[in-house]
Amino acid sequence: MRAPAIRPPRHWYRSSTLTWLLLPASALFRIIVYARRLAYRLHLLKSESAGIPVIVVGNLVVGGSGKTPLALWIAEYLKDAGWSPAIVLRGYGGDARAPMPVSITTDPARSGDEALLLARRSRCPVWVGADRVQAARALRAANPQVDVLVLDDGLQHYALRRDIEIVVVDARGFGNALMLPAGPLREPVSRLRSVDAVVSHGAKVGGFAMRLEPEDAMRVGNALERRPLSAFAGKRVHAVAGIGDPERFFRQLSASEVDVIPHPFPDHHPLTAQDMAFGEGATVMMTEKDAVKLRGESANRARRDWWVLPVRAELDPAFGPWLTHRLRDGK
Repeated sequence: MRAPAIRPPRHWYRSSTLTWLLLPASALFRIIVYARRLAYRLHLLKSESAGIPVIVVGNLVVGGSGKTPLALWIAEYLKDAGWSPAIVLRGYGGDARAPMPVSITTDPARSGDEALLLARRSRCPVWVGADRVQAARALRAANPQVDVLVLDDGLQHYALRRDIEIVVVDARGFGNALMLPAGPLREPVSRLRSVDAVVSHGAKVGGFAMRLEPEDAMRVGNALERRPLSAFAGKRVHAVAGIGDPERFFRQLSASEVDVIPHPFPDHHPLTAQDMAFGEGATVMMTEKDAVKLRGESANRARRDWWVLPVRAELDPAFGPWLTHRLRDGK
């Protein structure tokens, strides 16, 4: 069984004066990226095996593209298939540097928002660490039953060897197709030819299709109170999103006929109650990734009209069998 053919899209873009000025730095960055990857392939730089299969979920651009929902889907799918998965990630937005486990009570200021979200939903061990090799080693020592690792956003972390590389591409594509700092790319688009699979999250690229489907909204501070998104149709809602593509969240609400007042924040923004001071009685809807940052005063929050909208990844039906085939047979 093989992954669908990967066809990088053609890029048409306008060049600004600033882009032209940054082109030399972008070219230098591309050379450094190529040289670093080559050094690992030639074993000039040391990489280490985790001792068990490693699945990397990453992207080529800076910012979110749906990696965390896909990593969660993979962990849940493998667990249901009889594997014992665990998740490792850097913990972006948190201040933890040494490897540490993440539980449902971990402070997101330590672990980062994505790690806390994964710990709450994945039903498997989740560890963070600036050095993924050390994090994987510590995780395995503490959880000897784990037989497969899922790396959320580890495509460029070549120090840890990987068995399967999966790249997520969302509807924003690759911007102007230039490397940092002139463009948004951490690696060139040609990198798609060397990965094992591409997951297309609304992008015009070949690969396995993925979409994010909303679940019932939950009141912040009282997860037992739930409402279908349709219950907010026609209602004015302040939509808060500190994710890679906030517009995706706003479009999702608008598609359910919610009267959206958008409030975009930078990815991993440390959301606080002050960010949502929209007036007495205002209805607020936020992403699950943002909601995990709100800590303390649960009872007070539960009295407010604040809601969180979880989403679940829906994958091409062929993706799961392809993944387990690759894990079993290694090809």
